[in-house]
Amino acid sequence: MSRSTQVIWDDALTSYDFGPGHPLAPVRVELTMALARELGVLDKVELAGCVPATDDELAMVHEHDYIEAVRRVSADGRPDLGAGLGTTDNPAFKGVHDASALIAGASLAAARAVWEGSAEHAVNIAGGLHHAMPATASGFCVYNDPALAIAWLLRQGASRIAYVDVDVHHGDGVQAAFYDDPRVLTISLHESPRTLFPGTGFPGETGADGTAVNVALPAGCGDPGWLRAFDAVVPPLLREFGPEILVTQHGCDSHALDPLANLMLSLDGQRTAYAALHRLAHETAGGRWIATGGGGYELVQVVPRAWTHLIAELAGHPVDPATPTGAEWRQFVRDRTGETAPLTMTDGRHPEFHDLSGGYDPSDPIDRAIMATRNAVFPLHGLDPLP
Repeated sequence: MSRSTQVIWDDALTSYDFGPGHPLAPVRVELTMALARELGVLDKVELAGCVPATDDELAMVHEHDYIEAVRRVSADGRPDLGAGLGTTDNPAFKGVHDASALIAGASLAAARAVWEGSAEHAVNIAGGLHHAMPATASGFCVYNDPALAIAWLLRQGASRIAYVDVDVHHGDGVQAAFYDDPRVLTISLHESPRTLFPGTGFPGETGADGTAVNVALPAGCGDPGWLRAFDAVVPPLLREFGPEILVTQHGCDSHALDPLANLMLSLDGQRTAYAALHRLAHETAGGRWIATGGGGYELVQVVPRAWTHLIAELAGHPVDPATPTGAEWRQFVRDRTGETAPLTMTDGRHPEFHDLSGGYDPSDPIDRAIMATRNAVFPLHGLDPLP
């Protein structure tokens, strides 16, 4: 198998645009690619193109009537509330089908590259649209590209796929697509559904034989607590499940500056999670790793740096956090957004956490969240929920 990393890219991926003022602004992806290029990260990977997903490919997850509804909206821009298009979250726009199908096609290209062995790792940073449901758009998401990538892999003969979602919002659409399928382990770490959209992702949502795993963290959780929760849940389950391929979603809206959520991670904490997932891909999935972007609404200070770190980690050449962002990129940011760009690739944090081996504190809300998840699913995997 090749040891290469593919970044799936086409400039047209920025056409997924709900219009001025919408939080999911495509400039975040444009700025990411520009920063990765300026820092030489793209020199360490293979850039590969993509084509839109076909209707038959979209139908692996989405209902035919829904695909037809998206096509009608795409033709004239008129809302279809039954399909979830024309709401504040999901405005209708001309070309929505083409833009959405291209993002889906990019994640399918990443899956194909890893499955067929032309790359060991592959990433679609424009993807990660994990809220889309079989018959409706939801949460800024029209077609569910991570679910489509997983469904395609299953059709090729994959028998065990693990999906880890570190977006601040519950990966509800991917969970729903495979909730009763024991071949797919979905793990989502997210802010508690009591305080954040979409209102799902409680520990008791366990799927087929415990293959849906949800870590619902309290608002205000920062690097130490988040990393403690990740370490207490994700590695033991991946080791026990033994996936053939690891698929990950990397919404960076868990950052303290994100305007739509309430977790308090730093860029450095997020970078630590990327490195941990890279190690786990090699330890548990033979190195086969497919990654996507996801949420992230601090468009200048967070998203470009976070996903540049992600691409660099996938490439096996992590960026030193002290690295300057580059004068040309900072000027590009000012020209495109009018904002002042960050100077370096770090928030200046040095994330540390204590693992669960020293015991847990039942009075601590993060430890209660961890144990709720472990108690719900670890016995179903033959694992001891107690540390």
